[in-house]
Amino acid sequence: MKNNLGPRRAALAVALKASCLVLALLGGPWARADGLDLLAQFMKQARSGQAQFTQVVTSPSRSGQVARAKTSSGSFEFQRPGKFRFDYRKPFVQTLVADGQTLWLHDQDLNQVTARPQSQVLGATPAALLTSASDLQALKKDFQFTPEPDRDGLQWVRATPQAPDGPVRSVMVGLRAAANGPELVVLDVQDSLGQRSLLTFSAFATNPVLPASTFVFKAPAGADVIRP
Repeated sequence: MKNNLGPRRAALAVALKASCLVLALLGGPWARADGLDLLAQFMKQARSGQAQFTQVVTSPSRSGQVARAKTSSGSFEFQRPGKFRFDYRKPFVQTLVADGQTLWLHDQDLNQVTARPQSQVLGATPAALLTSASDLQALKKDFQFTPEPDRDGLQWVRATPQAPDGPVRSVMVGLRAAANGPELVVLDVQDSLGQRSLLTFSAFATNPVLPASTFVFKAPAGADVIRP
């Protein structure tokens, strides 16, 4: 069967880039500081987490046309190193699971599953290298970090890839200081094609105990499994 997943899958591709950075940023007690210090605290603290998310993907405007935006939402879980799960519930039911070895993408409407080795898919981008980073210093070989002014009740850091020809142009990370430590609230990703993906997280829980089954994917009966 021909692999024809449709244009709505572009949102998942951007989510993958963003999720690589999310996994890297997970990681002690918080003290009042700028966004860069808060980010360093966050990276040291979280080993697992879960949240609800809303994602707005905006394509660059074309001649005579306004920029188009697509909104999706669902839940997100992660466990370091290298495991995460995005469950998209609206407007389409889709699942993206990284089990540490394989990246699985399931489109329920098409009853189609795409499976790729994580080492190949994630290793092709600078953002993918972040999944194994244990602290901010380790990330600096791939990203330049710049603290940005506080706004909207959040502290911000801009992450710019050291490699100019990668798929991610920049990422703005928005964090909030909470009683139990820093929380990730926003990832604002600009890719090299001019597309923007704004992920906003809510009900963020740090270090929950997640069952092993969270990151296990089995293709549904009758699904077309594609291994590019």
